Amino acid sequence: MADSKMKLHCGWFFLNSAAIFGISEKGLDFQLVFVDWIAGESKTKTFLSTLNPFGEVLVLEDGDLKLSESKAIMPYLAEQYKDSGTSLLPDDPKKRAMVGMCMEVDNNQVLPYIALALIKQLIIKLYQGLATDVTSVQENKEKLSEILNIYETRLGESPYLAGESFTLVDLHHLPLMLNAEEEELKNLIYSRPNVAAWVEKMKSRPAWLKTVVMKNHIVDLMKHCRCLPKRLDSSCHELTTIVAQKTALAISTDSLRLICVDIIIVYKSS
Repeated sequence: MADSKMKLHCGWFFLNSAAIFGISEKGLDFQLVFVDWIAGESKTKTFLSTLNPFGEVLVLEDGDLKLSESKAIMPYLAEQYKDSGTSLLPDDPKKRAMVGMCMEVDNNQVLPYIALALIKQLIIKLYQGLATDVTSVQENKEKLSEILNIYETRLGESPYLAGESFTLVDLHHLPLMLNAEEEELKNLIYSRPNVAAWVEKMKSRPAWLKTVVMKNHIVDLMKHCRCLPKRLDSSCHELTTIVAQKTALAISTDSLRLICVDIIIVYKSS
């Protein structure tokens, strides 16, 4: 019998955590499958033919549906599992239109500057052993500052980015904000009281705390075991044992390289 459990095929956590956050908000049971994209796992014939012909992660498997792109995945889950967990899309047409507008702002204004530019320069290149483009970082910090000024005003008028309730807009913005670990970048966020208050409120959400646990297990393994696990189950809450399994990504002190490691994560459910 085929495994019918929902699966989220995930690559770099800094860019995929919004989907994990959203699935957790909906309270859905799922399996997180790590795809070693640096080693080319997303470009294999099997991946291209069965998951995503463009060879990119993230990919959601829900029954016979295979869906890529976070901003397609989360509206689908919000509609398909409307009665589960947190409501992420309002029923009122005007409120829903506001959510749609803010999602477009995120996609066209925020995402290029934080995810595609700053996170790439400040985080991903670090793990790849590549030099940071200092000029690009400074230019995009200035652009981000202008965007945050707008958000500071908006969050002074409503508790959430698209109005009075938590929606897909907050869900997609928070991971990008909280993955900004570089000190000057954090100062841009926390120097604005309304933005800072929104971030702190979002950080306390149980679904985000669960997302952080899942992310931190992988980050800890990267640091201490020099590898990334292949699978991490959403029902797992406490790390108990590490035993043998498969090829994973390893980071040496001077370069990014692939080694063969034996690892699986065994958890104790709460």
